[in-house]
Parts: sequence; structure tokens; C-alpha cells
Amino acid sequence: MSAPSLPFPQSLAEKYRPRTIAEFVGLDKPKRILAKFAAQPYPSAWLFVGPSGVGKTSMAQALCSQIKGELTHIPSQKCTAQAIEEACYHCHFVPLTGGFHVVLIDEADRMTPAAQLALLSKLDATAFPPSTVFIFTCNSTDGLEPRFLSRCRVIEFSSYGMANEIASYLDKVWHAEGANGNAPDLARLAKESRNNVRDALMKLEVELMAL
Repeated sequence: MSAPSLPFPQSLAEKYRPRTIAEFVGLDKPKRILAKFAAQPYPSAWLFVGPSGVGKTSMAQALCSQIKGELTHIPSQKCTAQAIEEACYHCHFVPLTGGFHVVLIDEADRMTPAAQLALLSKLDATAFPPSTVFIFTCNSTDGLEPRFLSRCRVIEFSSYGMANEIASYLDKVWHAEGANGNAPDLARLAKESRNNVRDALMKLEVELMAL
């Protein structure tokens, strides 16, 4: 059995992070919806809801790329009313990419009430920034105001039923990394990762290092 070259120049989770909507493992419904949106994008707000590691943030980044978006990424801990004002002010300028402004806010369920209130005014049709797509991610909608939810198009990201697809994907990565021998029990690895693709890739990385 020939071992892959070590050390890894980057983690497998980053090396194999999907760059286009079509490259994601599973997530058939979100992929269909967002592929259609990417073909004819328009100013709008989206909320990606699902467990950690299923690909919500990576999907947002892939969507941004496909609509030639200029990305403004605001982590939840920095999502203040002031940060929102600054991002929306920037969105009134023509995007350098020639496409859309994309404002991505992770872990939106951890936003402060003040930040949610600031967003409510921006997501109103009368105040919506031009050529802008808002994308929020969260593990749960608990803590988000109904008024905020009503202004977003909600997409559920579920890992249910993905075990076989993840195991098949891990097998491809295993051989792509130069491991020619028998792979570990990839179905078990996917199950232990609770169908979290990112965690499964990290576990596979450890298995490759053990060769």
C-alpha cells in the first residue's frame, strides 16, 4: 500500500470544499433551488437552516461565485447594528465584480436584538439595497423574530439519508489522495460523523496519516 504525501498542504475539508453548487454532496433540494436562482438572480434575502458541517456557508460562497457576487462576510459575533449599516452603505455602490453584492451573516440565530432590528428595516422593500443578496445561516430558527423570518426565503439543509453518498464521496477522496489499499469502513466513519461532511473529511485525514 502506498501512502499519500505528508504533511498535508491544507486540510482535506478545505481542499475538497465545493466551489460550485453542483459539487455538493447530497442536498438535492437546496441545489435545485439555488441553481435556478443563480441562473436568474435578483435582490433577495435567504436563510439557510441546518446542522453544522452540512455545507451552509460553503453553499453561500459557491452561490456568490456563480452570480459574480462581491462578498461581505459578517460573523455573528461581529454582527452589530453598525456593521449592518456599513455593509448596506457599501451595497449602494456598483459591485467590483459587475454582479451582485452578497452579504453573508453566519449563525444568524446568535444576532443581538439590535442587529435583528437593524436588518428588519434594510430587508423592507422600500429600503432594500440595490443589487444585493442577503444570505443568513443558522442551526435553528429559535431566537429569530417572526418578522425577520417573514422577510427571508428559508431553505432547509438536512443531512438525513446522506450516509451512502458521503461514504461514496470519502472513497473518491481516499483514492484521490493516493491511498491505493483498502479504505477504512467509510460507512461507519460517515455514521460516526453524523453525516457531517466536514467532520467526516477530518476523520478521513487522520486515517490517511496513519498509513
